[in-house]
Amino acid sequence: MSHHAFSRRQFLLSVGSATSLAGSRWSPLVRRLEDPDLLFLNGDIHLLDAADTKVEAVALGGGRVLAAGSSSTIQRLRGARTRLIDLRGRTALPGINDSHLHAVDWGFTQPPFSIDVGYPKVRSIAEAADAVRKAVVGRKPGDWIVGRGWDQPYFAEGRAPTRADLDIVASDHPVVLTEFSGHAVWVNTRALQLAGVTRESTPPPGGVIVRDSGGEPTGVLHEGAADLIWRILPLPSAAERARAVDVAARLMTSMGITSFTDPGADPEMVAAYAAMARDGQLPVRATVLLDGGHSVASLQRMLAAWRPLDGLSPRRMRVAGVKLYADGIPTGNKTALLHEPYQTGGNGSLTIEGATPEDRARDLREMIRLAHGAGFQIGTHATGDAAIDLVVEGYLAAQAKHPREDPRHSVIHADLVSPATLRTMAGAGIGANFNAAIKYLIADGQMESIGPARAPYEWPYRTALDAGVVVASGSDAPVTDGDWRQGVATCVLREGKQTHKVSGADQRISLFEALRTYTVGGAWQDRAETWKGTLTVGMAADLFVLEARLRDIDLHDLPKVGVAMTVIDGRVVFER
Repeated sequence: MSHHAFSRRQFLLSVGSATSLAGSRWSPLVRRLEDPDLLFLNGDIHLLDAADTKVEAVALGGGRVLAAGSSSTIQRLRGARTRLIDLRGRTALPGINDSHLHAVDWGFTQPPFSIDVGYPKVRSIAEAADAVRKAVVGRKPGDWIVGRGWDQPYFAEGRAPTRADLDIVASDHPVVLTEFSGHAVWVNTRALQLAGVTRESTPPPGGVIVRDSGGEPTGVLHEGAADLIWRILPLPSAAERARAVDVAARLMTSMGITSFTDPGADPEMVAAYAAMARDGQLPVRATVLLDGGHSVASLQRMLAAWRPLDGLSPRRMRVAGVKLYADGIPTGNKTALLHEPYQTGGNGSLTIEGATPEDRARDLREMIRLAHGAGFQIGTHATGDAAIDLVVEGYLAAQAKHPREDPRHSVIHADLVSPATLRTMAGAGIGANFNAAIKYLIADGQMESIGPARAPYEWPYRTALDAGVVVASGSDAPVTDGDWRQGVATCVLREGKQTHKVSGADQRISLFEALRTYTVGGAWQDRAETWKGTLTVGMAADLFVLEARLRDIDLHDLPKVGVAMTVIDGRVVFER
């Protein structure tokens, strides 16, 4: 051993014993390493630990944070192979852990797989139809035209879209345009014909086939009725799935996202993630929830067919549990199950298969019991307060019947979860997976759907954190554009996209709290809070650098601030 290396190690050991940031884990780390791989100096580095520690510099090596402190101290760790990065006052943060992101689906919404018909690119039905007209050029008759992003309240015409709007521009091509939320589709007549949807068709439970005054399908289908279209779409190849994952992963790293959870992956999606992870082609950390479907039978089939994956590092790709579905969404679609009616009447329903509301509630409880009994962590999509209450009751009943330590189930979305239910969740260790970026998208239109009491309360971050619930924030991309920056800004500002009016000022949280829901909260949901989510010594070397100093930014401008660099496991995976 050279004198140079010995001196460095002795210095590292002395730093580790002298600073509270290092702790007892320091010595084993430095004894295995020659030089740090990366030093970040002269920055505004937020560790996002419980004390909200901020430092000037960090050292990364062996996939871990080796030291954090002043630039003068950390610079002394530089070795012959160490890369030094001068932050010049810019902010570095722990990597974003997007706790709800459909990576394959997000990839497929990007060119060349899909056309963008979302606001602000598309502001009217006519513009959406024109995008379809352009997409038809050069396609063979019969080829599907697929798009995503439309949102009826943004349409200048002030009405719902219809199949006739698409028939004019694409009579020889089946067209399916998915609503921004993923809970509705807009199709043309050719697509309805291929799906066999007519005036006599009966939608599946919880699904809606929108009809005109004469009883004819208009071309808009909600919830399970959309499956009538999805099931006839040509299945993508394994190569196309891999390409979609790669597209999504590149988007993630460009935004500072280092970990994500895909809730509701089918076997083909799981295979795509696993193959890329084994080949070293998955740059981000992936946690997956298997799709349990909408019935007891579908869940039983999935559980019977599931076989654990081998040859994978659980810190790169891991199947954690099962996603279940309780209801839809509490917008104008009126498919979320509410205790009190929507503004225009009706309470919504569960989307579980079953002939009656009682049958659906019973089957939801049984699905939760089966998944819990099989040892899985469960995340259940539930947005309406009545649906959320049923899910939480189901979790408690399953735990009582099959007790196990810290099952760590969560309610996905949990838009209208009540304060009383939040207290129950906190006591039972049940997490909440919130979506601030969706709040930003829909806040302005929710008064018409759920009224002045419920609309501002939707996604009650302040109430949840005060109750002691662990909150993880996710983008739900491709429902949103996957940008955590807008989500963080919305957590603090609570403003809507169109009017910028405040929606629920009493539910605002601090910037520090918001950032932790996108980092520490997601790590907790992944059962990984002991090794990722902060930049304290010994934690994973996952971080990103903003192109500005966070404390100097007006949060209205945060979504415009670029990401300069992203590091995962101590390796630079994106650099602008």
